[in-house]
Amino acid sequence: MKQRIVAVAAATAAALVLAGCSSSDGPAESGDTDITFWVNGGDTPDELRDFLKTEYADATGGTLTIEEQSWSDALAKLTTALPDAENTPDVVEIGNTWAPTFTNAGAFTDLSDMYDELGGDKLLPSFVEVGSVDGAEYALPYYFGSRYMFYRKDVWEKAGVTVPATLAEFNEAAAKLKTDGQSGFYIGGEDWRNGVSWIFANGGELAVKDGDEWASSLSDPKTVEGLTQLQTLFADASLAPVTEADSTPWVNINNNETTGAPEAATIIAPGWAHWSIGDLAPDPEDATKEVATWNDDVFGTFVLPGIDGGVAPVFAGGSNIAISAASKNQDASKELMKIIFSEEYQTLLGENGLGPANLDYASALGDDQFATALIESAAESKLTPAAPGWAAVEGSGLLEEFFGKVNGGGDVEALAEEYDGKIDELING
Repeated sequence: MKQRIVAVAAATAAALVLAGCSSSDGPAESGDTDITFWVNGGDTPDELRDFLKTEYADATGGTLTIEEQSWSDALAKLTTALPDAENTPDVVEIGNTWAPTFTNAGAFTDLSDMYDELGGDKLLPSFVEVGSVDGAEYALPYYFGSRYMFYRKDVWEKAGVTVPATLAEFNEAAAKLKTDGQSGFYIGGEDWRNGVSWIFANGGELAVKDGDEWASSLSDPKTVEGLTQLQTLFADASLAPVTEADSTPWVNINNNETTGAPEAATIIAPGWAHWSIGDLAPDPEDATKEVATWNDDVFGTFVLPGIDGGVAPVFAGGSNIAISAASKNQDASKELMKIIFSEEYQTLLGENGLGPANLDYASALGDDQFATALIESAAESKLTPAAPGWAAVEGSGLLEEFFGKVNGGGDVEALAEEYDGKIDELING
C-alpha cells in the first residue's frame, strides 16, 4: 500500500505538468456559472453545503454542485482530474500537506489579486505559506484544527504535579506521572505528527529551502536537540508501543474497563477529541457501546508550552482551498471563493467546530476551554515543509520509520543523517 501511495504522490507533479496544467497560461474562457466544488470527507457539514449552494445561486444565478471525495483516494483523483479541462472540478479542497505538490506543479489559479479581498493577513499564516509559491498565493486556508494537551486533573493533583509553564517542566511532570500501568504522557513511538512539536519548539525544522532546492534537515543541531528531548520523554513517560503512529489516545485517558484507572495521565490530540473524553457510560441507543461525558472535575486542557514558556508550535491539521487552473469557469469560481471567505461562512465554520481560515472570526468557535486552547495552539502552529515532493515523503512512511527508531533508543545523529539522505531523494518531486 505504501508503495502505491508513494508512486501516486511522486507522480503528481509530473502528471500535472505533462498534461499542460499551468496557472500561468490562464483559462481558455471565463465559462458559465454552473460549477463543481470537491470537498474531502464529511468535515463540511450539510448546513454549510446548503448555505454555499443557496448563496451561490443568489449571487450568480448558477448552480453549485458539491461532490464529496474520500480522503483515501482524493490524491489520486485530483492528480487525474485537475489537468483535464473537461473533467476538472472548478474549486477543490485539498489537505494542507498536499498543497505544495499541486501549487508547485501549476495546478491552481493564482489568487494573489484576490488575496486581500479574501482576508489577506488575517488568514492563518502557516496555511497560506504552504499554498504559496514565490510570493504568490494559490491555495488559501479553508479550515483548521489544532492539537493541545488533555490531562487527568485527579491524577496530576494526587501526584502533586501542576500545569507546566515550560516544555522542560512538562517533560519532568510527564516522567513523574508514569507508573507501571500508566503513561505520564501517552505518545506512540512513530507518531511524528505530534512528536515534531519538540523539534519546532527547539527551533528545528523537518526541511529547509536552499536556493531552488529543498533539503531534509533532520541532522541540523536544533532538530537533533528536539529529537533527543523527545527520545528521553518517550523513554521516561510513555508506555505506548514504539511501532504506534496514528492512534486514538483519548481511549487511554478515559478509565480502563479492567482496572478502573486511566492508562494515560496526559495525551495530545486534535481539539475535537474532547467529544470522546470523559466519564464513560452505556450508550442509551446502543448498550454495547459507551459514550463519554466531559467532567471538569476530572479532566482539563492546556496548550503545550514552549522552551521559554508561551506556546510551543504544534502541527496543525485542516485543509486548503483552491481554484483549478484548468477550469473553464474562472470568474464563477472566484465568486464562490468570495462566499467561502465571507463573514457569514467563516462564522458558520466556527459554529460547527471548524477553525475558520480568517482568524478575525475565531470567536465563533466559542469561549470555552476547548475553543481557547484551539485558538492559542493554532496561532503558533506550523505545517510541514512547502516542498514539491512532500506528499511523496509522507506517503513513503520514512518519517514513521525514523521517529520509531529514534524513540526506540537509536543514535539520533546517525539516524538523522541516514534519513536526510532518504528524504532528499523524494523531497524535490
